[in-house]
Amino acid sequence: MRVFITFLFTCCFFWTSGQEDFLALQYFNDGEFNKAVVFYEKLSNSNPRRLDYIEGLVACYQQLERYEDAEAFLEKKIKENNGAPNFIIDLGYTYSLQNKNEKAEAQYNKAIKFLSKNPNYGSRIGAKFLKYSLLTKAIIAYEKAMTLNPSLNYNYQLARIYGEQGNIEKMYVAYLTLLLEGKTSKSNVLRNIDAFITEEPTNANNLILKKVLLKNAQRNPDILWNDLLSWLFVKQKQYESAFRQEKAIFKRTEGTNTNRLIDLSDIAYNVGELDVAREIYYFILDETEDTTTRLDSELQLINIQLQQEDASTLDTIEKKYKELLQIHGIKNTTLRLQIAYAKFLTFKKNTPDPAIKILKDYLEIPLNREAVAYVKFALGEILVYNKKFNEALIYFSQIQRKFKNDVIGQNARFKVAQTSFYKGDFDWALTQLKVLRSSASQLIANDAMQLSLLISDNVLEDSTQIALKKYARADLLAYQNKTKEAVTILNDILENHKGEKIEDEALLKQGQFLEQLKQYEQAEFNYQKIIEFYAQGILADDAYYALGMLYENKLNKPQKAKEQFEKIIYNYQDSYYAPTARKHFRRLRGDAIN
Repeated sequence: MRVFITFLFTCCFFWTSGQEDFLALQYFNDGEFNKAVVFYEKLSNSNPRRLDYIEGLVACYQQLERYEDAEAFLEKKIKENNGAPNFIIDLGYTYSLQNKNEKAEAQYNKAIKFLSKNPNYGSRIGAKFLKYSLLTKAIIAYEKAMTLNPSLNYNYQLARIYGEQGNIEKMYVAYLTLLLEGKTSKSNVLRNIDAFITEEPTNANNLILKKVLLKNAQRNPDILWNDLLSWLFVKQKQYESAFRQEKAIFKRTEGTNTNRLIDLSDIAYNVGELDVAREIYYFILDETEDTTTRLDSELQLINIQLQQEDASTLDTIEKKYKELLQIHGIKNTTLRLQIAYAKFLTFKKNTPDPAIKILKDYLEIPLNREAVAYVKFALGEILVYNKKFNEALIYFSQIQRKFKNDVIGQNARFKVAQTSFYKGDFDWALTQLKVLRSSASQLIANDAMQLSLLISDNVLEDSTQIALKKYARADLLAYQNKTKEAVTILNDILENHKGEKIEDEALLKQGQFLEQLKQYEQAEFNYQKIIEFYAQGILADDAYYALGMLYENKLNKPQKAKEQFEKIIYNYQDSYYAPTARKHFRRLRGDAIN
C-alpha cells in the first residue's frame, strides 16, 4: 500500500510539474510574461539545474523590466556555478537593457576571458552572444576559442555571422575553409552561398566569390576551385567559361569520367546555348571511346542541327542517322537512336510508315519493360500523326496499365485523352482527364486542366460539338506540323462561331500558332483581343503571360512585357504562371535574381 501511495504521489508530482511547464511556455509565447514568471519562479526553484527554466525566468524578468530581480537571480546562479559564462552574458545583457553599457561590456569581456581557462566553452559562449544578437562578441569568442584550441572549428557559425553582417568575403572564406578541411559537404556550402549569388556576373557578391576562388586556385591548385568556378559560371549563365573549367577538371583527372561534361552540355542545350552545347559535344566525341556516350553526343548534335534545319539539312541528317544505325546496329543499347530516327522520319520528313515499321521491328528484340514502354509511347505518337487513332490508343493504354503510378504512365493517360480528343470522343477524353487533374506532375495536371475545361465548357454549350470538332482538327494539324492549315481552321471558328465559349480558346491557340509562323504582330492582336473581351475568363492570365513573353523575347518591348507580368502578379495570384511571371517582372525591373 505504501509503495502504491508513493507511486501515486510521484505521478501527481510529475503531472503537476508538466502542467506548469506547459503553462509557463504557453503564457511566455503569448506575451503574458506576468503570468509566465509565476510558473518559471516555481519551476526554477524546484529544478535549479534546468537551463530552460532559468533562461525562461531571466527572459520574463527582462521583459517585465524587473532588472533588480534578474540581477540578483543571475548573481546567485553565477556564484553557484563557479562563474558560468552563459549567466555572466545574461547579466551583461540585463545591464545593457538599462543602458548601463560599461557594466554590460565588463560582463561580456569577463565571459570571453573565461575561454582562457577552458576554450571548449566557445560553443556555449558564442551561442549565448548570438541569442542577444551580439554578433561582434560572438566572433571574438569563436575566434579566441579556435586560437586557444586549434582542434575546435567554429567556421560554420562564423560564416553565418559574417553573412548576417554583410562581410561577404569573410563568409566565403569561412565556408570554403570548412569545405577544404572536409568539415562539411560541397552541397551544404553551395546551398548557403547560393542565397548571396545572382545571375548577374557584375554583381558585387559574385565578383567577390570569383576573386576568392581564383586566389585559392593560385595558392593551391586543387580541382575543388575549378569545380566551384564552374558552378559560379553556370549560375551566371556563362557556359563557355564553365566549359573551360570542366575541361581543366577532365584533363587533371586524366579523362576518367565525362559525366560532368555531359551535364554541362545538356544544361547549355536546354537553355538554348546551342553553340556552346555543340562545342562540348564535339569535345566529348574527341575524348571518349565509350560507345553509349558517343552515340548520345551524336544524337544531341543532330538535335542541334534540326533546330537550324532547311531542306538540304534534312537530307544530311537522314544520312547521318543511317550511318549511326550501320555503326551501332539494332540492339537494346540503341533505344534512343531508334526512337529519334523514327520521330525524325515522321515529324520532319513526313514519312510515318517506315517509322512505324522501325519501331515495331525494334519491339521484336529482347527489351526490359521500361524500354518497351518508351518504344510503345513513341509508336503511339507516330500512329496519332498518321491518324491511326485506335491502334495508338491500344499502345498508350498498355503503358498506362503497366506503369499506373509512374510518370510515363501519367503521360500515357494524357495521350489517351488527347488522342480521344483528336478522334472526337470527348466523353472518354474527359474521363481520363478527371484522373489526371490530380496528377503528381504539375505540368501534366495543368495540361489536363486546360484540355478538360475546353471540352467540358464546349460540350455543354453546343450539343452538336461542331466548333469543338473543328478546334480538335486544328490541334491535330498543328501536331502534324501543318501549322498554316491549323490557323485557317481556327479562322473558320472565329468567323462562324462568334460569341461562343470556344472563341477565346481559338484566339489563344491561333496566337500560339502565329508565333510559330513568326507572325508576331498578328499573335499580339489575338492575345490583346482575349484581354479586351475575356478579361474575366479563365484564359486571361494565359493571354497576359503569352503577351509578356512575346514582348520580351520577340518584339523587344521590355516595358510592355513588364506591364503584362505585373498584371498577373497583382490580379491573378493563383495563376499557374504567377511564380514565373514574378521572376520575369523582377528581371525586367532590374532586380538581382538569385
